[in-house]
Order: sequence, then C-alpha cells, then structure tokens
Amino acid sequence: MPKQRENKKIIIGVTGSFGSGKSTVSGILAAYGARIIDADKIAANCLKAGSRIYQKVISAFGDKVIAKDGEIDRAGLAKIVFNDKKLLKKLNHIVHPEVIRMIKAKIDSIKKGVIILDAPLLLEAGLVKAVDKLIVVTIDPDTQIKRLLKKTRLKRADILKRIRSQISQNAKSRFANFIIDNSSSLRSTKKQVLQIRRKLWKS
Repeated sequence: MPKQRENKKIIIGVTGSFGSGKSTVSGILAAYGARIIDADKIAANCLKAGSRIYQKVISAFGDKVIAKDGEIDRAGLAKIVFNDKKLLKKLNHIVHPEVIRMIKAKIDSIKKGVIILDAPLLLEAGLVKAVDKLIVVTIDPDTQIKRLLKKTRLKRADILKRIRSQISQNAKSRFANFIIDNSSSLRSTKKQVLQIRRKLWKS
C-alpha cells in the first residue's frame, strides 16, 4: 500500500445488484491490502442460534424457520420473505439495525488504511453516509441471471424476485463515485478496479 495511505483511513463502499459481482471486486481490492467488512457475513452471524436477533426472528416468523440443527434455515427464511414484500420489510426491520451497529463498530475499530464495506444493501440500509467513496458494480441483466443460475440453486423466478427486491442498478449508479461493469471477463473487471484503486489510493 502506498505510503501516503499508511496513517490515514478511507472507507470505500462496494455495492451492486444481487449477483453483480461486488464480492469479486472487493476481493481484488483486498489483494491490494484493503481491509474487508462483509455485511453478508455480519448478517449471518447475527442470525446464529442464541443471539438476540435469532430470538426476534423466531418470534416474528415462528418455529418453521428453525432448521434441524437449531439454527435458522436461511434458505427457507429467504423463500418466505422474497415471496412477500411486507415480510421482507419486517425481517429487514429486525436485522438491519444490529448489522449497521456492528458495521459501524468494526469501522471505528480500524484506525488506518483502506476499508472496503462490501454490502449489497448499502443504499437500502442507509449506510451511504458511512463511506467516503462508493463503487457500484453493474452487470448486464442476461449475464447476471445466467451466472446466478449456474452459481446458485435458485430458479429464474426466485432470482428475479431477489433482484427486484433491491434498488435498481440504474438507481444505485446515481449515487456512485465509480462504476465497474462486471459483464465481461475477470481480466476486464480487474483492469477497472486497478484504475479506481490508483485514484483512490492517491486521493
């Protein structure tokens, strides 16, 4: 990492639509020495058995979302909420405040360097004010669906429901300081990330 960033702190948000490749972009930035805060992992930890959020989710959605091992059946819960906008809003109302609190605490605990906040719902959760710069990762819709069909066990209809539950790519792009098109090859994406990295690390 260049010397001018050693004793400074910059928070870069990375977001995008479901399956856009934001984690790929974050991983490339991590290879340059950035610290990653993964909102999805934090949210998953919040749902662990015994946690405060776990109890709230069970109270709200019932025992049907409990898996055989006692943990929350995240796939089953997702199927429920992505079929009902009101239930999705209800789940987000339970989970988001704790995730946001933990993200901010993590940011505060890191005193210097480049921090990447990898968060699919960064805008939806109102976290844009927590970052200094925002990268939005976009992707051609057809490519997005093809990759998700290959990567996940979800059906096309379920993929579309998840995509439509988020702010659109065009709307997210309006908030962006930088936009990365991840529709093509990994090499192309890496090239775009490198160009942004050079600007950010020098700023």
